[in-house]
Amino acid sequence: MADSPAFDFLCNALEQGSALDRLEARGTVRLALKQSGLDPRHVRRDELAVVVEKLLPAELTSRGIDDPEGVCRQLGSALAGFADDGPSGEAPEDVFARLGG
Repeated sequence: MADSPAFDFLCNALEQGSALDRLEARGTVRLALKQSGLDPRHVRRDELAVVVEKLLPAELTSRGIDDPEGVCRQLGSALAGFADDGPSGEAPEDVFARLGG
């Protein structure tokens, strides 16, 4: 099964906005999603926004990305303009609860 359009969008934005190549960007986002218990095949924009805010900065820091918070702000802005197209089956409140937020 293919990854969700939101996942693909975020990975492309991360690749373009950082020094990571395609494989590194996708792997980095996958690791952050794994920490949150989300599946890249079904993840939605609003769920990714939480991951970008809470988990991705640490992943970017561990990969030596300069200004990981700035990169995540840009990714959050890009995601806000992305038109999501389907339900994941999980409420955003569940994602926040799982992340302790």
